[in-house]
Amino acid sequence: MSDRTIGYIVGSISSTSINRRLAKALERLAPEGTTLVEIPIKDLPFYSPDFDADFPQVARDFKKAIDDVDGVIIVTPEYSRSIPGVLKNALDWSARPWGQTSFNGKPTAVIGTSGGPIATAAAQQHLKAILSHYNAPTLGQPEGFVQSTPGLIAESGEVSNDQTAEFLVGYLEAFVALVDRYTRVSVDA
Repeated sequence: MSDRTIGYIVGSISSTSINRRLAKALERLAPEGTTLVEIPIKDLPFYSPDFDADFPQVARDFKKAIDDVDGVIIVTPEYSRSIPGVLKNALDWSARPWGQTSFNGKPTAVIGTSGGPIATAAAQQHLKAILSHYNAPTLGQPEGFVQSTPGLIAESGEVSNDQTAEFLVGYLEAFVALVDRYTRVSVDA
């Protein structure tokens, strides 16, 4: 596949999120023929089944944004050994109404950064369990645990460490291969 669009969801709404910086780095390092676009979550209201009969426009736009991309990268921080509530809320919107999950068959990858050496490992395991329930084919390897250090990733997404940049390029290449594999299957079907 020569041109693909990959959406990314940043699981933090913090204005100083290091995970947003990581997402910007992925955007900068995307392979040729690949465009990364953000799928924002900050304006989604709290999900309730009361909305199932009539989704608010922001939720319809969110689901359409997922439908419109070839794959999704979820960039998540770790809050209290799990994913942030705002990300779980977005995932709940994506799965509703019942039987209309946006992630069904959508190639998905999970990555995150934190100050600790195992980064967002616990959050990513919870997130992968949720994505499995949604029937999202999820990148297994390489796993995306990035330890954030001061100055590692600038606000613009520039990565100061060559090894980290090289890892991120390899991560993106592995995910693009997964996206292309699923795109070929759906085109050939």
